[in-house]
Amino acid sequence: MAQTLVNIRMDEELKKSMEQTCQELGMNMTTAITIFAKKMTREKRIPFEVSVDPFYSESNMAHLRRGVEALDSGKGIEHDIIEVDG
Repeated sequence: MAQTLVNIRMDEELKKSMEQTCQELGMNMTTAITIFAKKMTREKRIPFEVSVDPFYSESNMAHLRRGVEALDSGKGIEHDIIEVDG
């Protein structure tokens, strides 16, 4: 089968992370992208769920802005973030 060259642009840090992940899986980026293309072509869909992080919803962002305004005006209580391992 004839081969063709495909060029893509990607954030440099994302590329480095993807190369590292591919290496850990025993493949290179070309193989990973080829797997994606074959699965997408066969299934006629993106082979994973694509969704928007609900944290960035307009209602949550408005709530966060109100909280910042309250803190800035001295009406709120500042709390430390507690990280919980899942």
